[in-house]
Amino acid sequence: MAAASGMNSIRQYGLIGYPLSQSFSQQYFSQKFAEAGLDDYRYDLFPIADIHSFPGLLQRHPNLKGFNITIPYKEKILAFLQHRDAVVAHCGACNCVAIRNGALWGYNTDVVGFEQSLLPGLQSHHQKALVLGTGGASKAVQYVLEKLGIPFLLISRQPANGSEGYAAITAALLQEYTLVINTTPLGMYPAVEGFPTLPYDALGARHYLYDLVYNPPMTLFLQKGAAAGAQTKNGYEMLVLQAEENWRIWSAASGPG
Repeated sequence: MAAASGMNSIRQYGLIGYPLSQSFSQQYFSQKFAEAGLDDYRYDLFPIADIHSFPGLLQRHPNLKGFNITIPYKEKILAFLQHRDAVVAHCGACNCVAIRNGALWGYNTDVVGFEQSLLPGLQSHHQKALVLGTGGASKAVQYVLEKLGIPFLLISRQPANGSEGYAAITAALLQEYTLVINTTPLGMYPAVEGFPTLPYDALGARHYLYDLVYNPPMTLFLQKGAAAGAQTKNGYEMLVLQAEENWRIWSAASGPG
């Protein structure tokens, strides 16, 4: 009985996605819990190959109090939510869920992390943006750009619904679109040789290349941009900021009521 009681006292959090070859979140929260002396808190990885197995995961982990969502389920998870905050309802993507009295409440903390990490590097000449990718992470980026009043052009390997193909990125276009944001996993460990196809020789000091990828710290996308004189930033700070926002939401959810 004592063992069962101990298990029931655990407050479990985690990350859902597939595959989960790396996890900033698990390392970050495990260290956070250890430093705070929260011995009954844990953060686990939940790789699921099919979103339809998600309800079974919830049943197997009754102590789950909240979780993050990553590729490829930031949009598909919406079908399982009982509540969505205004940002999720608007942008159509969710990366953070709090479980309150058995109900799933969806949030998008990518929006907080991206906006707060992007703003310090923005300059007056960053008037238009290219957003590479149209998945769940891209939805958060689009929301922030709309909020900041920065027009953007969506770029996709499979152009649809208002997006353009990579062939549309010409040297002339880059003179107008000086903010370039990669929301795809291109260049992410272990496939570090990948990078978005664009005319890097057309970049210069007026350009700001932001990569949501954080591992490696300098993807080929950023390396090529820096070599051309562009300002660059990876996604590490965004991850830290969104993780802290996750914790704020989960901590509030675990309070009275």
